[in-house]
Amino acid sequence: MLRERINQYYLDQHKDREQHHFYISDAGKCSRAIFFKFKNVPKKDLEARILRLFEHGDYIHQLIMRPLLSMREIHVVASEVKIPPQELISGRADIIVSDGKDLYVVDIKSMNSMIFRGLEEPKEEHINQLQLYMHFLDPKKGILIYVSKDNQELKEFQLDYEPKRVKKLLAGLKKLKTKIDTNIIPERLIDWPKNWQCKYCVFKEVCRMTGEGEINWKDFKKKIAAHNKRYGKVAS
Repeated sequence: MLRERINQYYLDQHKDREQHHFYISDAGKCSRAIFFKFKNVPKKDLEARILRLFEHGDYIHQLIMRPLLSMREIHVVASEVKIPPQELISGRADIIVSDGKDLYVVDIKSMNSMIFRGLEEPKEEHINQLQLYMHFLDPKKGILIYVSKDNQELKEFQLDYEPKRVKKLLAGLKKLKTKIDTNIIPERLIDWPKNWQCKYCVFKEVCRMTGEGEINWKDFKKKIAAHNKRYGKVAS
């Protein structure tokens, strides 16, 4: 009785919303998956169990924030800091802290213990996100804090601002926005389907049908018209 209602609650809270701009978490990710997300392509639904794990990450953030707020040698300047409004991208940094000399943008990530144990350097996608936060906010230093969900162990990596990386990331997003606006589905990842993103992609089946190279969005919709009963109606 309760199990079904609890699961439905989480599914209802995560219904698709129309997307008009990029999120910082999109930077460096698979362009094709982001394109499909913008076009509201029917996708495989996430399980309520997975959605609860996402929310668990929010509680872990609070566990990290609590000691930071009580420290004398470290001052929390701001939390949940939105980047300045703009058309291309939006995002919200976890925390900005000061050690009395420098300001740091802090991004908190949680993961299971298996991945955590093998983590010897920050993940590339997390570096990209933190670099964009440093670009749009004042601090030009950043810290990535990783938390093991299973035993609450911590790992920390300090990063400096990399303007060349940021320039490349923003150029990639601008190029992708042009493809979205002109209805050109980007080519798939070079290492498809072995890339880690492919493993967890909710557009896996649609991507397979699209093929390797770029294709016009309207032509693709015609191509899968015969499959609509299986995949649902494709957004315009």
